[in-house]
Amino acid sequence: MNLDYESGKGLIQVVIQDKRTEKILRVAFADKDCVERMEAEKLVYLLDAEKPVLLTGGEYNKPVAVDTIIADESGRAIVVRALPDGSTTGADAFHGDKNIEDLAFLSYLQDFIERRKREMPEGSYTTKLFSKGVNKISQKVGEEAVETIIEATNGTKEQFLYESADLIYHLIVLLTEKNLRIEDLARELRARHKE
Repeated sequence: MNLDYESGKGLIQVVIQDKRTEKILRVAFADKDCVERMEAEKLVYLLDAEKPVLLTGGEYNKPVAVDTIIADESGRAIVVRALPDGSTTGADAFHGDKNIEDLAFLSYLQDFIERRKREMPEGSYTTKLFSKGVNKISQKVGEEAVETIIEATNGTKEQFLYESADLIYHLIVLLTEKNLRIEDLARELRARHKE
């Protein structure tokens, strides 16, 4: 990656973008040390008070992981496609399209469900599902699908939406149990889509 630090007096502009949602999380600056650390450690470093500092975020204030770094043609800016575990400071500065934000919640929800699977806190409904295994989770998806169909044919719009939300939640739990992401499902649908 050929970067032009000289034009910016030792700095380049950095755009931190959530890889899953494509939301812009932060616009900042980095020096050569920051970029080298990002490439080596696969964690986001930004310049703060003239020294590299880890960008952290999420419920547990974890470092933000780097997926890919893309340089623009001039070499004076990079886009860091990141994988934050929850929101980062300043993440709400770029709201963008409300519909995209609502859809991005599904990715956030799966991050939350994955955390439940890792930590298995007592008293959590999701923990209970994971502890019973794939057969029970699959059964719940089936039950929620039947309830959704019943509401679609004989119920109210509000109850249909409620049961549909239950179905999607349990499907995301099942995807997580099978080590798949909601984004994998979206890619499969996109691959099938023909205009």
